[in-house]
Amino acid sequence: MQLYTLAIWTERAPSFNKLIHILTVAAILFLINPAILSAQNSGTGTAAVTGTVTDGAGQPLPYATVIISGGGNGHTDEKGVFSFKDLNAGLHQITVSMVGYRTLKKDVILVADQVTNLFLQIREENALSEVVVTAGRKAESIRDVPSSVSILNARQVSEQLNVNPSIASILGNLIPGLGTATNKATNSGQTLRGRQVLVLIDGIPQSTPLMNGSRDIRTIDPAVIERVEVIKGATSIYGNGSAGGIINFITKKPEAGKVFSGTSSVGLSGNVANPSNTLGYRVSQSFAGTIKRFSYVLNGTFNYTGVQRDAKGNVNAQPDGLGESSLYNTFVKLGYHINNNSDITASYNLFRSTQNSDYINVTGKYGVNPSVGQKGDDPGEPAGTPYNHNVLVTYSNKALPLNTSLDLLGYYNGFISMNRYVAQGTAWYGPGQTKIQSFKKGVRLTLNTPWKMAALGEGEVTYGLDLLNDRTNQVLTDGRVYIPDMNMVNLAPYAQMKLDLLKNFILKAGIRYENANVKVKDYNTIAKGPNNQGSIAVTGGKIPYHATTFNAGLRYNKYDLFNPFVSFSQGFAINELGRILRSATSTNLENIATDPIITNNYEAGFSSTLGKLNFTASYYVSTSNLGANLVDNGSGVLVAQREPENIHGYELTADFLLSQEWTIGGSYSYVEGKSKQSNGTKVYLNGLRIAPPKATGYLGFRPSGSFDMKLFWVYTGSRDRFDLRTNGLFANSEGPVKSVNLFNLAASYKFSSKFSTGLGIENLFNKSYYPVVSQYRAVDAEYVRGIGTTANLNFYYNF
Repeated sequence: MQLYTLAIWTERAPSFNKLIHILTVAAILFLINPAILSAQNSGTGTAAVTGTVTDGAGQPLPYATVIISGGGNGHTDEKGVFSFKDLNAGLHQITVSMVGYRTLKKDVILVADQVTNLFLQIREENALSEVVVTAGRKAESIRDVPSSVSILNARQVSEQLNVNPSIASILGNLIPGLGTATNKATNSGQTLRGRQVLVLIDGIPQSTPLMNGSRDIRTIDPAVIERVEVIKGATSIYGNGSAGGIINFITKKPEAGKVFSGTSSVGLSGNVANPSNTLGYRVSQSFAGTIKRFSYVLNGTFNYTGVQRDAKGNVNAQPDGLGESSLYNTFVKLGYHINNNSDITASYNLFRSTQNSDYINVTGKYGVNPSVGQKGDDPGEPAGTPYNHNVLVTYSNKALPLNTSLDLLGYYNGFISMNRYVAQGTAWYGPGQTKIQSFKKGVRLTLNTPWKMAALGEGEVTYGLDLLNDRTNQVLTDGRVYIPDMNMVNLAPYAQMKLDLLKNFILKAGIRYENANVKVKDYNTIAKGPNNQGSIAVTGGKIPYHATTFNAGLRYNKYDLFNPFVSFSQGFAINELGRILRSATSTNLENIATDPIITNNYEAGFSSTLGKLNFTASYYVSTSNLGANLVDNGSGVLVAQREPENIHGYELTADFLLSQEWTIGGSYSYVEGKSKQSNGTKVYLNGLRIAPPKATGYLGFRPSGSFDMKLFWVYTGSRDRFDLRTNGLFANSEGPVKSVNLFNLAASYKFSSKFSTGLGIENLFNKSYYPVVSQYRAVDAEYVRGIGTTANLNFYYNF
């Protein structure tokens, strides 16, 4: 016990080197009891260690992973206790980890022929202490980032997966400022702070800003996600499409110290109140491990969703719905540790989700009765995402001259988005079904060089070059071209400086130069009548885009009680170019307005920790001199209007530990925006851009380390900004939105270190409601109720 006390004292001493700690402990022990050192130095006898692992509230944590250097690995039992025997006497490092908790590493000196007793406490992941890699393209503490950041860790993703396995739904329920999902295969309306968001998987862009198909969020299964990083507000650090911010899915990596491990899971889902034909199932298998210098992660997931019914039992045959849809996700990540300073990693992810329904839509009447499904055959091809391929190879080296580190990333993304079949098109003649095809390949070079400024503090510069080739088009399955091939090449150098002034002021400033060119060959706009009526021949050419964007921010992080920041950041986007080209009225490409969107984001906020309370607040203003607002042209077709825009809003979050068993928390976000027309009139942005106010809340109960339960509340407020048009109808995406209250439940129970189960219930009280998108779209065919009470039961086996 004397040995353990001294080891803990040395670890907490903030200003000494670990080596000095160990030597000091050894010297004191020698003076107190020379026989101890004598036994260690002689190497005779073995040592043992036991301990108890608890959470921040002092509750034992069963099945936590415990690794001791030179002694293998194991888990705590049902009472949070672990034990290792037959260890060599001397210095060892103990590592304790568990999903949803910060990993703890502790150095302990073990004495021959003695048992050392330890008490180890690990705390839940706190947003103020997490590390984020997306904001500055390198690992840094969230306390050093002068902007709003939301992080979902593996535990939160796992909880929400039991409620709804769609990542779009998970993010919509948890991320402040992001619109809610509607159990559709698209993420239409899920803007971030009123603007489009750039979605990444390990840095690979999934979004198609040249022609937004609204399928970029739902491009990966949660089973392979380790964490999600959401950077709020315009940012130029990743380039095209990030006017509202960035969502970066960070994929899983193998757990240290394990040669072979994995998780097997099976699950069932279905509507509880009206179960007929709603049964779905889910199967997922993963393997991971580290063998000397080689590491691997493998995962395969299949998820079938049965018929979806609303609270009244009607079939939701909504367009682009998830009812009777099949999801496949295959993920492979291989790593090789070249030496202590360099690594190479290669990964591949295939996502496929299509709807094969034997129901067709019976169109309802907006504001009167919903569209429902009845048995029938859809003549079109299955809608959804036929495939989304991601290939990534990264090389890192942290031992270049001047202490410079390097990250070199090469990637390929192939993405097809299939829209639903329509019997009569509004933008073309006759029936048809369109698909967006996007193929991206690129290279990201990131270098980081630190420096010291004597007593003033430390600094670093992150700099590099991005090369992107994005080829996107939209065609009909019958061969007609709706949007011609847009071939963009963008070369963008950038530099980001960070200064740690006087150890507490974090100053960041950066610059990025966008040098993009989009090539478009000669094309004809699609006919709007028989005999090629309404088609216009457009002479192609090259459209240049050049822009320099800046960012600057300051954060003061001395006190947990008040950690404020202010920031200014610009974003660059060539957004909705496809809509502009397909609606061309000029015969020459040079006469078509295609200027980029430059977004200015101003923000101030703070984070605060006061005892058991965590609180964050931020206020922002987002402006652009030339936006791309999609407005109904009078015939139901959305066209891009290039007008100045001004958006503002605020976000609040809070989490509080009521007791050892109970936690509570929530968030509130508000956003509003207007555009300025040519005559000076300011008009509200429609529902495609601006979501109604959103509030979330949760109440958590964990009486033991084995059982965990949370009740979630999601509230979307009302928004009524537009009048009826002269035809007595609301324009597309200008419908009024009424408030909705929904409750979800998630619970999990661990039977042992290997077996566990999870239960999730969506729409717990079977509320009959219309999702936000169904309300604001004001389109008869899309006026569909949300799903009724749906349960998901999953079983997990960890090895």
